[in-house]
Amino acid sequence: MGSIHSFRIAALAATAVAAISGCQIAPPSMPGPGRPMTAAAPHPVDSASLAPQAIRPVEFGFSMPRPSPDEAGLAAAQATPAAYENADSAVPRELCKRVLPAYRIEPPDILTIEAGHAVPRPPYVLRSLDLVNIRVYGTLPEAPIDGVFRIEPGGMVRLGFRYGTVMVSGMSLPEAESAIQEHLRKILRDPAVAVSLVEIAAKQQISGQHLVKPDGTVTLGSYGSVLVAGMTIPEARQAVENHLSAYLDHPEVSLDVYAFNSKVYYVITQGAGLGDGVYRFPITGNETVLDAISQINGLQQVSSKKIWIARPTKDPYVQQTLPVKWEQITEQGLASTNYQVLPGDRVFIAEDKLVAFDTGLAKITTPLERLMGFTLLGTGTATRLSGPVLEGGGNRNANF
Repeated sequence: MGSIHSFRIAALAATAVAAISGCQIAPPSMPGPGRPMTAAAPHPVDSASLAPQAIRPVEFGFSMPRPSPDEAGLAAAQATPAAYENADSAVPRELCKRVLPAYRIEPPDILTIEAGHAVPRPPYVLRSLDLVNIRVYGTLPEAPIDGVFRIEPGGMVRLGFRYGTVMVSGMSLPEAESAIQEHLRKILRDPAVAVSLVEIAAKQQISGQHLVKPDGTVTLGSYGSVLVAGMTIPEARQAVENHLSAYLDHPEVSLDVYAFNSKVYYVITQGAGLGDGVYRFPITGNETVLDAISQINGLQQVSSKKIWIARPTKDPYVQQTLPVKWEQITEQGLASTNYQVLPGDRVFIAEDKLVAFDTGLAKITTPLERLMGFTLLGTGTATRLSGPVLEGGGNRNANF
């Protein structure tokens, strides 16, 4: 009897917490003979449940149907985990947020690509800006040749003031050794030359920040372009490595998103007849309605407290809006309508109807006021210039 009583208390507590916070809490399992009371495992939520599935007309727009507290408690005690996915609690909000799905790269994102292992396939010919290590035995004691040299843009490698320059661009490593050795024999008795490749210039073209172009590709310098649009970060990294494998020996790169430019949300303020404002902000995955409005420094003078989220759907004929209660979010600290903002959301702030009416009335009366002003000004001017004013300029003793 005590265990059944404890079960009822736990079920009522879970229902109350779920009704207040809006989060999904599965009811505890009923204890039985030889089985202790345990909480049911949370049901995994699919990413499709980030948006509400059912809508109905409300005061403005559409919203998820919200059951009464009694109905919610009865549903929480009898519903299966699948039923929770279609409930209003499935809408993410403050204190009950959801992790967004894997990020898909789209234009105009900016990617950071670093080449960890970039060794060219043999046979490799030297190019300008390559780094080579040259070691020469038998040099002058005061002018050794042992270090890393960069091939200049003209294809020459500079060995120092005493030895001059040698053309090595377009040669393989053995050919470069022979060319350097033949050049040094004009100065040294019997030089021995060893040349090794340190870094290819194309690695610098791979590493760095790359903008995803409108066609969905990134450019890797002389290695061409790779399509990455619509891919996750691991998929894009694999695509880049597969593309570079035609030129490099087992290439390894690291890839990450430097600037998330393609996933955004909008804050739209109705301008009360003075022009609407549209503000575009990148999504970080943690914004709520309050965060979004704080980006524009709060409500404007022409704005009302009538706010909602317009969420795009795959069906072009389905309208989906989530009304926001501004007083509850700000004055009372209630999180029930402080929804999590998702990519593509439009946070719409309606205009103040009185301000809109005043603006509309001003648009009608202002032209009339200007017309009356011109009329009065013309009448006054004609009155002053008529009669005695025209005869003597207002001075009766004038002789002109």
